[in-house]
Amino acid sequence: MRVFRFLGEHPRAVLIAIVLLIGCAFCDLTIPKLTSQIVDVGIQQSGIERIAVDRMTDETHRAIKGMLSGEDEGIFDAAYEQGGDGVWRITEAGRAAGERLDELLAAPMISIHGAAQPSGQPAGAPGEAAAELAPEMTRQLALAAALKEASVAGVDLPQAQMAYLLRTGAVMLGLAVLSMVLNILAGLVAARTGSTIGHDLRARLFTRVVSFSDAEVGRFSAASLITRGTNDIQLIQNVSIMILRMVLYAPIVAIGGIIMVLATNAALGWIIVVAVAVVASVVFFLFKLTGPKFKAMQYLIDRVNLVAREMLTGVSAIRAFGRTSYEQERFDEASARLMRTQLFTNRAMSFMMPAMMLVMNLTSVAIVWFGGHYIQAGLIQTGDLIAFITYSMVIIMGFLMIGMVSIMLPRADVAAERVMEVLSCEPTIHDPGHPRSAANGGAGARITFDRVSFRYPGSDECALEDASFEVGPGQTLALIGGTGSGKSTVLKLIERFYDASAGAVLVDGVDVREMRQADLRDALSLVPQKGYLFSGSVDTNVAYADESMPEERVVHALDTAQALGFVMAKPEGTDSPIAQGGTNVSGGQRQRLCIARALAKPARAYLLDDCFSALDYKTDADLRAALRSEMSAATKVIVAQRISTIRDADAIVVLKDGRVVGQGTHDELMSTCAEYQRIALSQLTEEELGCGGDAA
Repeated sequence: MRVFRFLGEHPRAVLIAIVLLIGCAFCDLTIPKLTSQIVDVGIQQSGIERIAVDRMTDETHRAIKGMLSGEDEGIFDAAYEQGGDGVWRITEAGRAAGERLDELLAAPMISIHGAAQPSGQPAGAPGEAAAELAPEMTRQLALAAALKEASVAGVDLPQAQMAYLLRTGAVMLGLAVLSMVLNILAGLVAARTGSTIGHDLRARLFTRVVSFSDAEVGRFSAASLITRGTNDIQLIQNVSIMILRMVLYAPIVAIGGIIMVLATNAALGWIIVVAVAVVASVVFFLFKLTGPKFKAMQYLIDRVNLVAREMLTGVSAIRAFGRTSYEQERFDEASARLMRTQLFTNRAMSFMMPAMMLVMNLTSVAIVWFGGHYIQAGLIQTGDLIAFITYSMVIIMGFLMIGMVSIMLPRADVAAERVMEVLSCEPTIHDPGHPRSAANGGAGARITFDRVSFRYPGSDECALEDASFEVGPGQTLALIGGTGSGKSTVLKLIERFYDASAGAVLVDGVDVREMRQADLRDALSLVPQKGYLFSGSVDTNVAYADESMPEERVVHALDTAQALGFVMAKPEGTDSPIAQGGTNVSGGQRQRLCIARALAKPARAYLLDDCFSALDYKTDADLRAALRSEMSAATKVIVAQRISTIRDADAIVVLKDGRVVGQGTHDELMSTCAEYQRIALSQLTEEELGCGGDAA
């Protein structure tokens, strides 16, 4: 799964988590074994752990020695030494002999103390019967005989029992505390790693998205990119934490549980194997059933976000045209489809918990049922049965955790796929391997269009076709034409928001595709057609290009843009708050603030995209006069609809359906270009056109 790829980028954290989880599993799996020992040894055997008791009477010692010969007799002689009271005590050599000594003493102990035969076992002499018993039964009888011997030898059994219980209980308590500490550390590592993955993915996604051209943003849609950067990454982060905390723990505890079961007694191990197989089958079935639905769910979330974003953005138009009910139905439909998909997956997954609980309960019943028979047959002890039940619950709970996480794994996999789709998308606009710099370092820039054609992605028609024109340093070039004629496209090609499909856009003789984007845009300053202000203040918006911009430059830019008057009329002046998108100022004020933001940035060319449309004629004239006075050395490219705005430009380019149909000054075009004449006469009378006008 793709989520594991992100975890693979943090191998150190994963390794630390695995080590901590192994420690947790060791503690969790050791405690049931100790519980078994408390029942079998501490309670049933009064703390006597071994057949080779610590104290032995002289009579028993002589009887056992008479039953041994050869090497066995030598081991026994070295294992005990007689004290002054006549009682034989185990030596260090005897303790070191361990299991070997227990094996030697099992049959003699049973013979000496005549331990009772379990039901169903053949009658006969104790020693003979011991040879015919199963090893586990022989050990149980021998331990019972050892308990009798210890009592006869003067061992204080209540004290021995209490000492064993306290010792074993202290170990269990220590393991519980250690397990808690390891679990906390594992949780911290998982949380930190998951948060780091989320942080890194958001940073990488944002970096990639801001490098996209308008074509890539349009391909994914803004709503989808927002969903991928928030909902999808949050899901990946949460699942990464669960993988480190739960998914990795399940196989560790399962393998450890199987090892502990085999080390304890393998008689009931088959029940746990069957239970694990059933749990794994349930998880796999649900995973396959709900996987496609989880994939669809992420795209349905995209759809809900898209509809909601359109409704919130266009709420004024919706109300103006009385389409509130229609939009509510659109949103309800998108939301209902998401709801139905979520209901299906939730209903399917709701089957998991009852199924797991059924498996756990049936496992417990099976262990008790078969364990009771095994206890009667002497194959296992009561404590082993308790340990088996605990092991089965621990192992099945581990798989239950995987089952719970599997609810989110398909969605996380889809989310990871969607994020990787963005990260792997190469921007169509990128810096060249060997960038060139503009040759002219003067105050103005020379911008040339050399037979430029451009087609928007997915469109069969050219937005601009075979366009050629030029504007020199300090000059003003105006673009005029009907809606959709390609005026704004010209500015987008200069800024290199798109690359020309044919021909070349040159700045100071260098193709913009051969320049670094940062160098190109550092030389340009743009006022977009749709003015947008950021949340903050007037000062932060005007000084957007340079946070350290002096206040004097901000004020000068506002004055040039004819915005200083209304800004200073506010109580806070340049510190006046601006809402997101500039919704707390009028359209004309927003345009002037956007113009001020562009003018505050030192640039060699200013691109003004129909940014005078919301201004009254007087403000328009004052602004153009200020531009002519303040920025005479810089190149200006103006897109406008008003003839009065551009009539005194050094050159005017007339566009129609993406083609250049006229070039020249106002007077030249009035004589030679029918399209320009049509536009001019639709706005001004012949008398007004003959009177001259304000300079652009």
